[in-house]
Amino acid sequence: MALITGAAKRVGAAIAQQLHADGYQIAIHHHTSIDEAYQLEEDLNKKRPNSAFIIKQDLAEKNAANKLIKMVVNKTGQINLLVNNASIFLETPLEQSKSVENLWDLLHAINARIPYFLSLEAIPFLRESQGSIVNITDIHSEKPRKNYSAYCSSKAALVAVSNSLALDLAPDIRVNCVAPGAILWASTENRAVQDDAIGSTPLARIGNPFDIAQAVSYLAKAEYVTGHVLNVDGGRTLNT
Repeated sequence: MALITGAAKRVGAAIAQQLHADGYQIAIHHHTSIDEAYQLEEDLNKKRPNSAFIIKQDLAEKNAANKLIKMVVNKTGQINLLVNNASIFLETPLEQSKSVENLWDLLHAINARIPYFLSLEAIPFLRESQGSIVNITDIHSEKPRKNYSAYCSSKAALVAVSNSLALDLAPDIRVNCVAPGAILWASTENRAVQDDAIGSTPLARIGNPFDIAQAVSYLAKAEYVTGHVLNVDGGRTLNT
C-alpha cells in the first residue's frame, strides 16, 4: 500500500502509475486536482480492480498529517510506502522581501514540515510492514538557484529531515530521497532558462516524470539503501 502526496498529475501521477505496475495499492492524494485524480483512479482500477483510491486533503491545514494518515489506514489498515511528492515551487526575489515572509512559511510548510509530520504519523504502520519513505527533493537543495532562496532552503531542509529520520528510524524503516533535475518545465520558465538548463546538462536534454518514478521504485525495493539522495538530473549537478 503506497501513499503518494500530490499524486494526481505530473511527476506524482507517474510515480503512482509506476508503483501500481510494481503491485502496490495506491492512495492518490490531492488537494485541488480533482478531475486529474478521478481520471488516474479510473485508469489504475481498470488495470487492477480496487487497487487505487483518492484521498483529498489540504496539506496546509492544521493536523493535516494526522488526518491524511488516518484516512489511509481506515481504508486499508496499512501503509508500506510513503512518497512525499507534493511540493510548491515559487520564486522569491529579494527585492520583493515584503512578501517573502509569508511565502517562506508556505514553502517550508508544504515542502519540509508536512513530509516530516506525515513520516511521524506513519511510523507505526511503516514499522509493522518494514516499509520505507521516499521524499522528492530537488538538485537545487544542494546547488541553489538564484531568486529561489525560500524554495531551495525548504528542499534542503527536506534532505536534512530525511537523513535525520534515516538514522532515527533504522533499522526498521528506510528513508531516502530522489532529487530531480530538469524534468518538467514550470509555467514560469522562459526559453532562456530552459536552454540554460539543457546546456548545463551532460545528457543534453530534460528528463521525464517516469525517470523520477523509476528512481522511487528502485529505492522502495532497495533493502540496503537508506539516508541516500539519488540525483536524477542527466548529470547536471556535475556542471553547476
